[in-house]
Amino acid sequence: MNVLSKEKQLTVIGALAEGNSIRSIERMTCINRNTIMNLGVRVGKGCEKIMDEKMRNLACSKIQMDEIWGFIGKKQGNLKLGDDRREVGDVWTFVSVDAESRMVPNYFVGKRSAYSANCFVEDLAARLNSERVQVSSDALSAYVEAVERGFGSGVNYGQIVKTYRHADLAEQRRYSPPEILMVKRTIISGSPEIKSISTSYVERQNLTMRMHMRRLTRLTNGFSKKMENFKCAVALHFAYYNFVRMHKSLRMTPAMAGGVTDTIWTVSDLIDAQ
Repeated sequence: MNVLSKEKQLTVIGALAEGNSIRSIERMTCINRNTIMNLGVRVGKGCEKIMDEKMRNLACSKIQMDEIWGFIGKKQGNLKLGDDRREVGDVWTFVSVDAESRMVPNYFVGKRSAYSANCFVEDLAARLNSERVQVSSDALSAYVEAVERGFGSGVNYGQIVKTYRHADLAEQRRYSPPEILMVKRTIISGSPEIKSISTSYVERQNLTMRMHMRRLTRLTNGFSKKMENFKCAVALHFAYYNFVRMHKSLRMTPAMAGGVTDTIWTVSDLIDAQ
């Protein structure tokens, strides 16, 4: 990786951030996949630093939270005796999105547990400077305690639950989204605006993640084999999304809309952070 020219590094990181697999980049650039992997990990660690340092003192008033599933090495049902369940199996990425700027203030990679939810929400609360934030999530039970621990009484918190029609199990419809029958919004604490209790933007961010991270594409053989590599790929995605990628409806990057920066970053800026 040390002998790669800056131009080739830009090509590799740009391709990774736009959802190309490591082997496809290897075929396009004739760069060895191990070199691509090492570069991605190093830049990903730099992106972790960017997200941690820049996403501070944020004036976000409406936050949506959700979690997206992935796996490391093998799916949870295929784990065997002796496997390190902290490093392989199902992994969940907890994501927060500011409904106004579409910015991602923070994320957390871990298991779908109360511990992960607490770490995620406490970190989120520490990054916001708004006096009273409205928070929306799905009905994951761990969020209730996590929001109370992270925000205390200074939060307006509501949950949204969607009821779907029973899925058609015919082979051609296995991966089609089921029809929504009912949407129920529930006030958990404070006095949130009922109409603003929503997870639409964060669910759209989940789709963006799957489209821009080969490791999260469904039915793929490009899944992560190591937890470290997965975390670096997630960090690269969110740094690229917040600072580099132009949001079409906003006509600027989410970080610019959120007041974190006043310029559009480049892939070169992400590489320099390593």
